[in-house]
Amino acid sequence: MALRLHTIKPNQGARKKAFVIGRGLASKGTYSGRGAKGQRARSGGRAGLQLKGIRKLMLSMPKSRGFHSAAPKAAIVSLGAISKAFQNGAAVTPKALYEKGLVADLSHGVKILSDGGIALKVHVEGCRLSAAARARVEEAGGSVK
Repeated sequence: MALRLHTIKPNQGARKKAFVIGRGLASKGTYSGRGAKGQRARSGGRAGLQLKGIRKLMLSMPKSRGFHSAAPKAAIVSLGAISKAFQNGAAVTPKALYEKGLVADLSHGVKILSDGGIALKVHVEGCRLSAAARARVEEAGGSVK
């Protein structure tokens, strides 16, 4: 017999016949895979998802704790990261910070915090600074616009 697409068959025992569940005693034992008695064993028992009352729905929803402001937050950069990424006399702008990979999103602005020291003379433009960060930049001989 020639090997053709229409003559290919699986090996003996490779495929098992699926049971048809819930069609009388012959399907799979006496209980047809539904267990013994109870609401779930009956036809039409325990149908689908049920609608909950609004009170029960409110209680079952996850709640956030504390206060969460809806106002968008500026991207935060530390002075330590700036001192590693920039050279002496460089201009630090939001675009430059984005290009160096220090911020991921510029849509809500950039704020520079005083974490880590800075010994470089940098010129900061278009960024918000904390009071301590401003003092450290000006101490190092830089400027803030």
